[in-house]
This record gives sequence, C-alpha cells and structure tokens, in this order.
Amino acid sequence: MAAGLFAGQYMWHPAADDRELASVCVEVRAGRYLGAHGLLAETRDDPGLRAHRSLVLASEAADSDLAERWLAEEPGPEAALLWARVATLRALRAADARDERARPLEHIALKACARATVMAPHDPTPWVARMSLTRLHEIREPAPHGLLTAPPGPWELFSHILRLDPFHREGHHRFLAYFFARHRGSVNAAWDVAAFLSQRAPVTSPLRLLPLVALVESYNPAQSLADRVWEQPQWRSTALAVYQNWLPQVAGYRFTPVLDLAYLAHALVMAQCVFEARAVLMAMGPYASRMPWSVFGDPEEQLSRARRTCGLPVPGAP
Repeated sequence: MAAGLFAGQYMWHPAADDRELASVCVEVRAGRYLGAHGLLAETRDDPGLRAHRSLVLASEAADSDLAERWLAEEPGPEAALLWARVATLRALRAADARDERARPLEHIALKACARATVMAPHDPTPWVARMSLTRLHEIREPAPHGLLTAPPGPWELFSHILRLDPFHREGHHRFLAYFFARHRGSVNAAWDVAAFLSQRAPVTSPLRLLPLVALVESYNPAQSLADRVWEQPQWRSTALAVYQNWLPQVAGYRFTPVLDLAYLAHALVMAQCVFEARAVLMAMGPYASRMPWSVFGDPEEQLSRARRTCGLPVPGAP
C-alpha cells in the first residue's frame, strides 16, 4: 500500500488507491460487468478484500440494473454476491427513507443473500450483507457471558460469520452497528459490545478501533465538555495502542484503509496527540472518508481542521 502524497485536494471515492477497483467502478457505471467478475473472482481467498470491493462495486451499481442483468446472463458466485450487496443497499436506503417499498425490498435482499451463500458456502461476505439488515428489527438472542450489559442481538448470525472468518472487519462493524442507540440499542450496550469484540482481536488488528467507533457514535455536542472525552486516559490509551500496534501493519495493505485511519486520526487529534495524528493523516495521503468527520460538522472542514492542527496542508491553502 502506498497512499501517495497530498496534492492539494481530497479524494473521496471509497476505492481509494485500489486502482483496479477504481477502474472497474468506471466500467460498472457504464453498465459493464466483465471487469467486476474478474476483480471479485481474484478475492475468493481474501475475505477482507472481497468484502471491500463488493461493497464499493455495489454502491456504484445500486442505481442501475447491472446486478440483475449479470445474474440473469452469467449466474455465478460473483454475480450472486454483487446482487446480494445491491439488494441490501437498496433495502437499507428504503428503510432509512421510510419508503413504503422497504419491506418488500428487504425480502428481496434476504433471498439474494441466501442465494449467494448457496453459491459460495465458505464466503462470509453474503452473511455480512445479511447482518447489515438486522438493524431493521429487534432480535432477542442472548449475549454470551462476559458482557456487563448482556445486550440481546443477532449473536447467532455473528457466530456463523466468526466461524467463516474469526476477525472479519466488516462483519464486526455491522454487528456493532446493531447496538447503536439510533438502531434500537443504547450507548452503554454499544460500548460494552465494542470493548468485548476489540479485546478478543489481535493487538495488530484494526478491530481494536471498535471502541473509538462506538465513542464517535455516542457523541452528543449538548453534553458538557463533550469534545474533551477523547482526552480521558482510557480513550487516549486506546488510540495510542492502535497507533503503536496497528498503524505499522498498514504499509502491507493492498489498499489504504481510509475509514480506519480516519477514526484513528480523529481520536488522536481529539486526545491532543498531535505527533501521532500527523503520522496517521500522512498515511491517509489524499484519500478521505466522510466518517467520522461528518458527526462533528462538514466532513471536509473537519478533516482540514485536523490537518491544520497537525501542520499539514489543506485544499485551497497557498
């Protein structure tokens, strides 16, 4: 992975520096799926990359009939996976918009996920896509021992994902999202689950960032000294541990993990760890994500503010 130097403007596309993915995104927007087949087929032994690429491609295909055409014309595990991704994205968008089509779109998405799991039984990605739909309903499966709040949730589905890939990044994030306060959960439940999940992950894993994700999710600007929370020892030590143990691994990634780097950079800036934050922002290069910055205001303004704090250039600066 080589993020590249900042050249005066941010690049917001989720493909980041995965140039093959960026190229295929152009093909998908033009209505062609051959490149998507090859791109996804080469990820069959890399669940993390497969999850990332399929989600980005689905975001490009969700407003067209490409996924349906591909599945009808050349059915296979890659076509089924993209259809599952597209169908779940459409269902979630409809639910968030309170669209009357949300329920039938959810049924379509569940069938698409089931078809994809049959096509590729050992691929966790369709199960992760299904996990994204769980936030639409209350699920009362009991939590395992070891959680203070013992929040019920989709634990059985999560356990199945773990059997396929014990440290699947997106699977963990989708599962944690179920417990967010805006998805029927609570701040305490989200913190409890995030701590539980991160502690079972290797110290070099980006899953160690999960408590920081939950912290951003719980942010309430109306609370007294809300912006000072990251300076508390528990949160500062969490961010510094991820910086020390995970950041060195990023150089070996096939693409820049922009979202994870953004959460880490944000936490370090808020914790007044400017030296460390600067290194993380430099590792991001010109690539940007709207989260976590959008929680605190306009994402470009918030990212630029963080970069200025660290003495780094921003768009429009002389």
